[in-house]
Amino acid sequence: MASSTISKPVEDSISKVNNEIAVGSDPDFQRRWLHFEHGLWVVFTLLVVLDLLGFFGRGYMAKAKAHTADGSLDVQYDRIARYSTPSIMTVQFGPSAIQEGKVQLWVSEGIIKNLGTQRVVPQPASSVIGQGGVLYTFPVTAPPVSVAFQLEPTSPGFFEVLLRVPGRDEIRRKIFVMP
Repeated sequence: MASSTISKPVEDSISKVNNEIAVGSDPDFQRRWLHFEHGLWVVFTLLVVLDLLGFFGRGYMAKAKAHTADGSLDVQYDRIARYSTPSIMTVQFGPSAIQEGKVQLWVSEGIIKNLGTQRVVPQPASSVIGQGGVLYTFPVTAPPVSVAFQLEPTSPGFFEVLLRVPGRDEIRRKIFVMP
């Protein structure tokens, strides 16, 4: 015996558009979703603006300058750096830093280890490791004298750097390295 099945069309309580598709609406959900979308647009716009300004490295707000009160050092550096991304720290020496045709600069080991000094330009005539850092000696041919440290941070975090000409004021700064 064959069983007979009666097929009946599925009835929807939702109205149809052009008698083709059943369309439902939930105004409360739509309003909440629209607020969520607007919130995301605000967040994304804020992130783009902060990035363009350099709050995530490599921009106007990431650049910084520091100098000693006695004028022996001026330093230009990135206060916000990126992990494994090269940057340059430039140190300019004032006339008071030059002694007997040479200039000495002591840098903390944080610049060497944490900020990953790759190269020093010009090459120092000598370098001595000790007292928690490195003392570089550079010959002076003519003022102004400047030294550039090519850095490539080895890990993310906050790192303190300290620079000084022996017997002069020091510069102490924190650099934030982003992941």
